[in-house]
Formats: sequence, C-alpha cells, structure tokens
Amino acid sequence: METYGLEKLGLGNAACVYRNLTPAQLTEHALRRGEGALSDTGALVVKTGTYPGRSANDKFIVDTPAVHDEIAWGDVNRPIDKARFDAILGKVLAYLQNREIFLFDGFAGADPKYTRAFRIVNELASQNLFIHQLLRRPTAEQLAAFEADYTIIAAPGFKCVPEIDGTRSEAAILVNYEEKLVVICGTGYAGEIKKSVFSVMNYELPKVGVFPMHCSANIGKDGDAAVFFGLSGTGKTTLSADPNRKLIGDDEHGWADDSVFNFEGGCYAKCINLSPEGEPEIYNAIRFGALVENVVMDPETRALDFDDDSLAVNTRVGYPIDYIPNAELSGMSSSVPKTVIFLTADAYGVLPPISRLNANQAMYYFVSGFTSKVAGTEIGITEPVPTFSTCFGEPFLPLDPSVYARMLAEKVEKSGAKVYLINTGWNGTGKRMKLSYTRAMVTAALTGEIEKSEFVTDPTFGVAVPTSVEGVPAELLIPANTWEDKAAYEASCKKLARSFTENFKKYTHMSPEVVAAGPKA
Repeated sequence: METYGLEKLGLGNAACVYRNLTPAQLTEHALRRGEGALSDTGALVVKTGTYPGRSANDKFIVDTPAVHDEIAWGDVNRPIDKARFDAILGKVLAYLQNREIFLFDGFAGADPKYTRAFRIVNELASQNLFIHQLLRRPTAEQLAAFEADYTIIAAPGFKCVPEIDGTRSEAAILVNYEEKLVVICGTGYAGEIKKSVFSVMNYELPKVGVFPMHCSANIGKDGDAAVFFGLSGTGKTTLSADPNRKLIGDDEHGWADDSVFNFEGGCYAKCINLSPEGEPEIYNAIRFGALVENVVMDPETRALDFDDDSLAVNTRVGYPIDYIPNAELSGMSSSVPKTVIFLTADAYGVLPPISRLNANQAMYYFVSGFTSKVAGTEIGITEPVPTFSTCFGEPFLPLDPSVYARMLAEKVEKSGAKVYLINTGWNGTGKRMKLSYTRAMVTAALTGEIEKSEFVTDPTFGVAVPTSVEGVPAELLIPANTWEDKAAYEASCKKLARSFTENFKKYTHMSPEVVAAGPKA
C-alpha cells in the first residue's frame, strides 16, 4: 500500500491511505462511512456535533525559542509548551493508526511567487472533501512533484483530556510554526482547517513583503482591483459580489507589489436564512461537490431548511469558486488595489454611511476592526454593543497588529489607493441603510465618482464625508441630519467614541499619529 510519506510523521500503520481523491470519490466514501447524507440538490450534508463553529478558546501556539519573540502573546495567541504539544501529537498519531486516512496535497496562494504547499491529513472523508474544494487544487504534474511546506492533521474523533493534556476542553487547535505542523483534534468543524491555513499565511507572508488580508476582493472590466474588509454581518460577501465585476475571492487574500491574490480555491459561506432571491450565487452553489454543515434537512424529501437554526446559527457551505458564475478563476489580479473599503454596521446610528480616510485614519480604523451587535441578536443584549476584532481578523493574526497596520499603510501609499469606511448599519431614523443605497456608494467609490463631491469633516470621528452621492438621498449622508433629538445624537457619538478610545489603549506599539487619528470623545 502506498503511504505517500506518512511514515515520516510517525503514521506508518494506516488501514488505507487515499490521496487527492475526486469530489465524487470522497462523497462516496463519506456516505459509506456514515458521515453524512445527500440533499435533494446533491450536496453532502453533515453535522459537526458539539462544535458548530470555531473554538477560539482552544487554539494554542507552540512556544519555542525560534518563534517566541515574533508572536503577539495574549488572550488570542495562547502559548503551549513543546512537551505538551509532542505528547498530544503522539496520542493523535496513535489514535490514527489502523484507520483510513484521507490526504489532500494542495496549495494556498494563487500568485505562484508566494504559494505555500499544504498537506492535509484527514480522519474524515467529508472534511477532506471540504479542504479539497477550499484550497487550490494541484495539476497532475504539481502533484507528482509535491513537497509540503506545512502539514495539518485533523482528527476530530480524538478527544483531549484537559487535566492531562493541558488543554481547555476536549478540543485543541495546536499550531507549531517552527516544525510547520498543525494538529486539530476533538472538533468536527471543518472551518478550523481553513483558518489554520490562514493563520499560517498570516505568519509567513509578511516575511516576504506580502500583506495578508481577511477580506473579499473583486476586479473591474478595466483590471482595477478592490478589497473589502468587514466582520460578520457587515455585508462583505454581498457587496463584493457585483455583476459588473469579477470575484477574486470572498475571504482571504494577499497584497503583493504587483497583484492581489486569493489564498483559496473555494468559498465558505453562511447559510442561515439563505434564499435564491437574496443570494442566488450561494444558493445555486449548494449542489453535488459542496459540503453543507449543520443545516436541518428533511429526512424524507432531503430538502434543506435554511431558516432552521436548531442545529446551529453558524450554518455553512463550502464549495469551489468555479461554482460562482462571475468568478476570476485565476484567483488574482494583474494590478494592486485602487480602492480599499472597510465595512462596518454601526447600531449607534452615528457613523457616516460613507467617508474617506487619510493614512493615519486608515491604520486606526483597520486596527480597530469595528462593528456592533444589536439588541435582540443575542440573549442579554438590550442596546448596541461595540465589537472590535483587530485588523478585521484578530483570531488569525500571530504577529503584533502594528505589523499588519504598517503593511496596509505602505501598500496604500505605494499604490495610491483610496480608503473608505462604509457603514451598512443604522442612522438616527432607527432604520438600517438600504442595500441599494450602500451599493450606490460602493459603486461611486470604485469608479472614483465620489471624489467629485464636496467633502466635510465629521466633528467626532474626523473623517471626510461626501455631501452628495448619486442615487443616495443627501440627507442620509450626514448622520446628524437623521436625528431629531440632537442631544441624543451627541450622546451616542460620545459613547461610541469612548468605546474606540478604550479599545485602542491595548495597542501599545502604534505611533502617536495613528492614536491621534481616532474619534474624539
């Protein structure tokens, strides 16, 4: 039996090793093994069990002398010593002995100058199908000469014992940058594999001058590229899907000196409340070859109920990017971005719906990574709650935020890109901004038409606000105009400004100029 070098990992007694099977073959194996069932569209549907999403508290980085001074240690990047890592790795390898192993050898990074090769070792055929569709798939020639830069082992059936293993629960995501090895165990959520790849790219690419980004990206007919940063619920996926522009990718990209490139070869989209009217591209991508997680399915008709969140709110589907009709299949642009958009959903109703940022403001709002939770979205939330995720991707950044902020500033300065902050949230009327208005603002930013407008300075946030955008009522562009109670408006401005200021105190490596670019309480 061919082992494809697995014995080098200490895994030499597998029952059978399958390498780079087709989606059809992997689907057959998953069904044979009882890992899931087919929907009426042909997609493979699975349940991930206890963990329907990422388990951020269970992620650790192996603390070794070679990487210790590089990592921004803290609540996100928790250390684990090498001895504990080695012990868990040994147990996982022992657990995998005499089991079927599914390998995927593939790549992250569409630009060949910056590609990294990943070997994914899976216990589950369904997870191997997922990563086959999410990463960039090799040609036959590439596979014949394949050598991995990093290896990721995913064994959801192995459960840690926290009292013995030094973990926080039965699940663990352990990243060893020195040995270029990641171990994922105890969780069946496939997104942990995808985000482990992203964490590796966020560590590796800054060393070669590439800015790694948690963003979507698209490209216009004239080759003009744009990137969209934004946390969940801000409209990143929706707004980057533009019928007049090709989608480079929906989640993870690199900004090099001469390109923007997708790390991935697929998409991982939310399914909750999915409809053919609202998001037809995603809806139609749920077909044979796709992996659907935690969506309730009628056992008789096999129809999916996207509105049922009884298994999870974070329902997901993974599929190759060529399932999207308007995709740029090369995964890259031939030029650097001319437009950078930060998306937020302000529930306080005080951030302008669109504003232009100078260099220091761009770094400030990028590092802040702001959006807000609103009343009713979670138990106990009765008023807007500010939410900050460093650089719009805090869980996946091993280095200090200042590293990524400086790279953004350098890339923007060199390219001459314009940076805009777009608020897809609420205003003083209590209503959320219409999607059609937001799309009009995005279009104006992408085409440069917005620069023909007169701009005024917001008194609290200091950003430049246009007084006119075609297709958008002028009174909505200035937040104060939407409030009848001016005292309440001022109070909300100050409250949000203080939240920004308090949050930014933890960024001790930022320059005084960037700190001063924040809102004034």
